[in-house]
Amino acid sequence: MVSDCIFCKIAAGEIESTRVYEDDRCIAFEDLNPQAPTHLLVIPREHISSMDEAEEGHKELLGHLLFTAAEIAREKGFAGRGYRTVINTNSAGGQTVFHLHVHLLGGRQFVFPPG
Repeated sequence: MVSDCIFCKIAAGEIESTRVYEDDRCIAFEDLNPQAPTHLLVIPREHISSMDEAEEGHKELLGHLLFTAAEIAREKGFAGRGYRTVINTNSAGGQTVFHLHVHLLGGRQFVFPPG
């Protein structure tokens, strides 16, 4: 845990969140500034600052985060209509909290390109 990381504090239960899923490797909770009718964040319990900091040993964890996002979309009933997963990396990539996280967005039509 990184002491000044808000997502580490959420994962540790020091800051409240509306959790929708958790296991021994990750948690998922509602985004406080939703950009879609469903906007969840899936974060690893382990602190990894960004995708840029991910290492060879994180491959399984990264796959687990994406699989968890897909499972949540299926369980919440919007997978069939479609959804978007986003990982912003570093400042120019739109990352504002430097703890790796997957945005899971659903419930509306998305356009491409995104940004």
